[in-house]
Amino acid sequence: MNTQLILIRHADSPYIEHAERTRGLSARGTQDAQQVMAVLQHEPVHGFVSSPYARAVDTIRPLAQQRGKDITLIEDLRERKIGQLEQRSFHAAKQAVYMDYTLKLPEGESSAEAQARAVDAMEQVLQQYEGQTVAAGTHGDIMTLMMNKWDSRYDYSFWLSTTMPDIYKLTFAAGRLTDVQRLWSAQHTT
Repeated sequence: MNTQLILIRHADSPYIEHAERTRGLSARGTQDAQQVMAVLQHEPVHGFVSSPYARAVDTIRPLAQQRGKDITLIEDLRERKIGQLEQRSFHAAKQAVYMDYTLKLPEGESSAEAQARAVDAMEQVLQQYEGQTVAAGTHGDIMTLMMNKWDSRYDYSFWLSTTMPDIYKLTFAAGRLTDVQRLWSAQHTT
């Protein structure tokens, strides 16, 4: 029996310095969260988990409420802290930590560290929902790192190609990733 994991990257959220955990969605992000609900209306979702960051929770909340389900917050699904950029642009720093999974910028987390904690947490979720479908509110970077653990094609280029929001349905059979479908497209953006 297959287990399905629907990874939902959060919708648009205004950057607010020192408010990484608490910043919610923009007006556009709030509208897109409703679109996420519409896109997933025919998916049988048995459970909801999320990063504890407000923007991830706020993106899946309409769908969870529609289904009458609670959202379980999992600290290890939080976004990766990139750290101090050290005279690099954000994208140059991001590319560097994808090119070398052991690279750890000051006050940051390496790709290997972030991937290990998130995958460990998600594998527990997959065991809990074995044979069912679970939706996860997530972030672009941590989503990419998890997907990369299961299939190395998901890398920095993939991260660059993702949108806010974005939705990927992953199918697992006997603990192995067997299929990935993108459910979100540009036509869904308001």
